[in-house]
Amino acid sequence: MTILTDAQVKLRTQAREFVADELLPVANKLDPLQGDIPWSTIDRMAELGYFGIMIDREFGGLGLGMTEYCLITEELSRGWMSAASIIARANGTGVGVADPEWRADLLRRQAGGRFITAGAFSEPEAGSDVAAVSCRAERQGDVFVLNGRKRWCGWAKAADAILVLARTAPGRREGLDVFLVEKRRGEFPDGITGNPIPKIGYHGITSWDLEITDLEVPSSHLLPGPDGETGRGFEVFAKLINWGRLHTAARAVGAARGALEDATAYAAKRVQFGKPISSFQGIKFRLADMATEVAAARTLYQHAAALFDAGLDCQQECSMAKLFASEAAEKVASSAMQVFGGNGYTTEHAVERHWRDARLTQIFEGTSEIQRTIIAQHLLRNS
Repeated sequence: MTILTDAQVKLRTQAREFVADELLPVANKLDPLQGDIPWSTIDRMAELGYFGIMIDREFGGLGLGMTEYCLITEELSRGWMSAASIIARANGTGVGVADPEWRADLLRRQAGGRFITAGAFSEPEAGSDVAAVSCRAERQGDVFVLNGRKRWCGWAKAADAILVLARTAPGRREGLDVFLVEKRRGEFPDGITGNPIPKIGYHGITSWDLEITDLEVPSSHLLPGPDGETGRGFEVFAKLINWGRLHTAARAVGAARGALEDATAYAAKRVQFGKPISSFQGIKFRLADMATEVAAARTLYQHAAALFDAGLDCQQECSMAKLFASEAAEKVASSAMQVFGGNGYTTEHAVERHWRDARLTQIFEGTSEIQRTIIAQHLLRNS
C-alpha cells in the first residue's frame, strides 16, 4: 500500500471536508433531478485548485502529480462522481496547441477553472474502436471543414471548448487529428447541434449526441502530435489513455467507498428483530468483504499512479487498476444496496446513485473486456 506524505494527507483531508460540507448536499439535491453541476460548485472547486492539480505552478496550478490527482478524484467521487469527472476536462487536457504563448494562456485559464473542455471522440459506430472514427476534416485554405456525428460528449454545451477527433486522411490510426473548437459556455458554435442522451445515471454532466455540419476550424486549432506533425491525432488521444484509466479507477473507488460508508452507517442504525442489523454475522461479513474490495482497488490505482509519476511504463498496471476497481465498485455498490434491503431499491438514499455511477465505470474509458485484452496482450508479449 502506498504511504502518503503529510502534504498528501492534508490535501486529501481538505477534499474530504469539501465533499462532506459542500458537495454532498448539492449532489443529494440535484442528482435525483438529473441536474448539472452548478457553476457555484465549479467555482468553489476552482478556488481549491482542483482544475490545476497537474498544471505547473508557473501557470497557476498546484504542480502536483497523478497520485494527488487520483486522491482528490476519489474524494470527489465519494460525493458525486460527476464532480470528479469535471476536473478531467482541465488539468492540462486539450491545450497542446502549437503556439507557446497561446498554450500558456490556456493553461492559466484551465488552472483557474475558466477553460473547461469537452471531448468529442466517440461516434455511434466508433466506441472502443476509436481509430474507426468517420468524422471528416477537409482542409480549405487556412481552415478545416468538419462534418460527422459524435456521441457521448459530456459537458459539450456548457464547455468553453470541444476537442474533436476527426479524419484528415485515409487510414485507421494514421490520418487522424484533434481539433480545438472554442465556443461560448451554454451555446453550441455554428456548425454543431446536439441532443442530450437519456441516461440511467452519471447525472451532473449532460452527455450529448452531436451533429457536426460544415464546421469551420482554423488550422492553428489543430493539436499537433508528439513530434509536431499532423495526422497524429490518435497519439494525442492515446497520451490521455493511461491518465483516463487511472482517473476512472479512482472514481470507481470513490463511488464504492460512498456505498460502503452509507451501508455501514445504515446497518448500525437499522433495527430488526430487536437489534441493529450490524450485529448479524451475515451483515458483518458483507461489510468486511466490501471494505476489502475497496482497499485492494485503492492500492492498485495508487501503485499505478506512482509508476506514472515516476515516468515508467505503466499501461498494464493502469488497465489492471481500472479493471479491478470498476468491477469491485459495481459489486460493492450492489452489495450495499442489499444491506439497505427494500430501502436500497428506492431513490430515498444515495446508495442507488453510487450503484448507477459505479456501473458506468465498467464501460467508459475502455470497457472491462478491453482492459482484459490489454492485460492479456502484455502477458503474452512478455511470456
